[in-house]
Amino acid sequence: MSRLVVAIICGLLFGAGLVISDMVNPARVLAFLDVAGAWDPSLALVMVGALLPSSIAYLLRRRMDAPVVEASFAIPENRQVDRPLIGGAILFGIGWGLVGLCPGPALAALVTGMWPALVFVAAMLAGMILFRLTLDRSA
Repeated sequence: MSRLVVAIICGLLFGAGLVISDMVNPARVLAFLDVAGAWDPSLALVMVGALLPSSIAYLLRRRMDAPVVEASFAIPENRQVDRPLIGGAILFGIGWGLVGLCPGPALAALVTGMWPALVFVAAMLAGMILFRLTLDRSA
């Protein structure tokens, strides 16, 4: 099976899971973040549910020499917590808290026809382009 086919299958499975669990609904995510009000713990259950197969896959990876469709595993070696990492995490959290969407669910939400997801993805792409045109050049 080619790398592209595996990537497409994984992306479709991930997106379907987000749509089925309603994690593409910004109101559900914002309700999870509202710990002082009408808190909705369902996102925490989805996160725990995602950790289980992830943990199993990580354990299986230790016993494998290489992934099925790659020559080697791509595991980040840099474990340093630096300003760009902290700044990116802060920006991600602010954006997630303001609109209730992050990149994965926003892309999956495009199939639902929700206009906020379209606006979010357009703004995300514009930000990526702006980064490439400005900040990325200095690196």
